[in-house]
Amino acid sequence: MPRDGNERTLEALGQRFGPSYHWLVTITAIIGTVASILSSTIVNVALPDIMGAFGIGQDHAQLLSTGFLAAVTGTMLLNAWLVESFGFRATYAAAVGLFLFGSVVAGLAPNEGLLILGRILQGASAGMLQPLMTQIVFQVFPAERRGSAMGIAAIGVVLAPALGPAVGGLLVDNYGWRSVFFLAMPVALIGLAMGWVFMPSAVAAQRRRFDLPGFLLLIAGLLALFMGLSSGQRDGWGASRVVFELGLAALAAIGFVLWELHTAAPLLNPRVFGNIGFAGAFCVALIYGASIFGSTYLVPLFVQTIQGYTATRAGLVLMPAGLVLVVVFPIAGRLADRLPAWQPIVAGLVLFAWSTWLLRGVDTDVPFWTLALWIMLGRVGLGLTMPSMNAGALRALPPRFLGQGAGAINFARQFGGALGVNLLSILLEQKTELHAQMLTPTQDGGNAATLEFLRLTQGLLRQDGVPETELLAGSYDYLARVLAAQAGMLGFRDSFLAVTIACLMAVLPAMALRRRRVSAA
Repeated sequence: MPRDGNERTLEALGQRFGPSYHWLVTITAIIGTVASILSSTIVNVALPDIMGAFGIGQDHAQLLSTGFLAAVTGTMLLNAWLVESFGFRATYAAAVGLFLFGSVVAGLAPNEGLLILGRILQGASAGMLQPLMTQIVFQVFPAERRGSAMGIAAIGVVLAPALGPAVGGLLVDNYGWRSVFFLAMPVALIGLAMGWVFMPSAVAAQRRRFDLPGFLLLIAGLLALFMGLSSGQRDGWGASRVVFELGLAALAAIGFVLWELHTAAPLLNPRVFGNIGFAGAFCVALIYGASIFGSTYLVPLFVQTIQGYTATRAGLVLMPAGLVLVVVFPIAGRLADRLPAWQPIVAGLVLFAWSTWLLRGVDTDVPFWTLALWIMLGRVGLGLTMPSMNAGALRALPPRFLGQGAGAINFARQFGGALGVNLLSILLEQKTELHAQMLTPTQDGGNAATLEFLRLTQGLLRQDGVPETELLAGSYDYLARVLAAQAGMLGFRDSFLAVTIACLMAVLPAMALRRRRVSAA
């Protein structure tokens, strides 16, 4: 980077602040990332309250999660151009400022539309911040220490969404659902102040032209895809609107790839996928994102709707898994420096698959700590995977593609997260309905267990003083609720099984990282 008038290059700031500067600038980037990513899952425990406040169903409520993740995905590829054009400091300050504005909009939203808009603004800021952190690590640390640095930096990326539900649950139960949107604002303000001091502001010698057509095609494709998935869940997959939206998403995706191959300044250079190792890491990142965000979406929903947990207790079940990452990530970072990238990645994916296979056995009576330990096992696996996935992907690329690679690998993780939450939500609803349809016909007059259940239920209702004329209707109503809970539980089991299969499938592209790095030419 050339020196600007304020001498705010990485070299000049390193001389000013001494040997510790590489950690100061990295911690600054981590703080901004933590503030934005904390909001990615903190809303999950507030969904039942938000649905009640605005009178919306699950198909609309999921937009609070997928809208955030889709916005992250859409802005993530802007990072390389923003940093080259305006420098780290201006990009960082703009992203954190956008996050603060989005938090205020969401926290004060009088209706569902403004609430979703606030979440989209928060997601857009997170999309600009995450690749910036990766770029900082790769520029200020030598090659032999990047894995360890990524291990420390990755704590914020995964620890924040893991702990978010626990803190969010406490806030929801004590201060209402609006409070979750203000939680990260003090952290963001601290990051903004540190960024003004420690972030370099020098820009690239030659500003790359912004790929506006590519960006518009990307946004159009993402909007059409997620609108189509939401509409399909609500209106049916054969509806003309759904076919049109998903068709538009496919055309935009094809147009995006063709344009990126044609333009001289691509938003995402498709040529990075010519490297087999990077392409494999990109596929792993897709499934990684779907696994962590999808499971973090499913678990609080399961314990609140099936087991009757409060928002606080639902968040607390994820807290041990979040805390264990503080230990796992530094170790995983060291392993990323010492072992071939594919080995920790494969080990982590297998561990997470084992965790979700155990979660496939959930029922209404599974103890709190059993759930917590199953989730913790999966987080250990994801903790092993992430540093090696990031470092291995970028090691596979020539230096001139580092900016594009950092944006692309983070894009893959977030796009996988948005897609995973959507698809798991759809799968959960469809499987729950299927199981309900299969269970209902079994509850007839010839089923001895059903007759005994109705007799016992009527006896309990009689003890509570329910009139004789209402006993039969009351017992059938309770039976319907039990069947709905059973169908929901079976739907969650099928959803966790889907995550297990996806993680095991990700082992195959992870093996592509066994190939040697391509030439730096």
